[in-house]
Amino acid sequence: MGIRTTTDDEVRRIMQLAARRLLGRLPELTDELVARTRDTDEAYRRMVPTDDHWQSVYEAMREGIGAILLPVSERRDLQQAEKTALRRAEQGLPMDSLLRSYRVSAQVMWDGLVGVIAEEEPDSLPVLIRGATKVWNAVDRQAVAAAEAYRRREAEMFGRTAERIQALLDALLEDRADATLVRSAAAALDLPELGRYAVVITRLPGRDDHAADGARPASLGAMRLLWRMRPDYEVAVVLLHDEEMDTLVGALRPHVTGCAGISPAVEGLGELGRARRLAELALRTCTGEGPEIARLEDRLPSALVVSQPELAGHLSAAVLRPVLALDPADREVLLGTLEAWLRCEGSAMRAAGQLYCHRNTVFNRIRRIEQLTGRSLARPLDIVEISLALDAVRLLAAN
Repeated sequence: MGIRTTTDDEVRRIMQLAARRLLGRLPELTDELVARTRDTDEAYRRMVPTDDHWQSVYEAMREGIGAILLPVSERRDLQQAEKTALRRAEQGLPMDSLLRSYRVSAQVMWDGLVGVIAEEEPDSLPVLIRGATKVWNAVDRQAVAAAEAYRRREAEMFGRTAERIQALLDALLEDRADATLVRSAAAALDLPELGRYAVVITRLPGRDDHAADGARPASLGAMRLLWRMRPDYEVAVVLLHDEEMDTLVGALRPHVTGCAGISPAVEGLGELGRARRLAELALRTCTGEGPEIARLEDRLPSALVVSQPELAGHLSAAVLRPVLALDPADREVLLGTLEAWLRCEGSAMRAAGQLYCHRNTVFNRIRRIEQLTGRSLARPLDIVEISLALDAVRLLAAN
């Protein structure tokens, strides 16, 4: 035991002797470490100003070497490592570069300790070598503290960035974007101010139908999508590039489990508020019966109906009141036949195929609708009225 105590004391004496000498050479050590780091690491050269780098290295070396002279409870090297890591995270320096600098600093510090003892007490070099583990372990602890602090700050910064991105998207989609905000959003979101955009709004039948993030692709071929989540629906800003709207519809189809409304293409971020309103209008033309994607351009008559619900209600009552007054089963048969007939462009044969009945049955039901409503499905104006009235019945109930 006596030999071990004497050896420990001698190691401590030699380490402290070397540390005191190195503290007198801090500027030279700092110059060496900064030069070696910047010569071998481009990230430091690009992201960390030289004065900032030099000052932080000076302080870290002072605390790290000074820790050899202090009891563990008084050491401040870990706090200094955390402080430096927070700064580097804010500057965007990669963590690999930060941790690599600790390996270089350990080499510079150890070479300095060996150089001091080789000059002053060369016979004590074997004693110093017994302290090498302590030096390297101390630097490792500093690197671990730095990495943990870096990750914390990175997470905080990512949270702030995500919140800012969501706030910018909200401002664009809610039509609160002036020229300054559009420029800021373009820079933050990495999007062109001018370009072809569309807005997609999806309404899911229930949150359990959320396709575990599969329903929220970040890209569809050449198209880029930015999503904004809401409790009952999702909004996507789509950078179309040169893609056609039909391409967007086809690419979205596997990801839509409920209903989706798609705006027409607009020319720039400043038009996203209008596009969002048009996408909402397109979404309201969906009946909610199974997955459905509605392009506004394909649903303009229906969009007129849902945009004027009071007027649409008057229209449905004026045109279809006698049909709506029938018992539910009879009413649904006639309305379903009318839907099929209109969908099949007036072809009783095709409508009969969809309804699984004889074509004469379709003719009979159509004649009954004409008798009840006083309209003729041979007159274009009457067809327009009946078609809009039928949309009003279906869509006002769905909405």
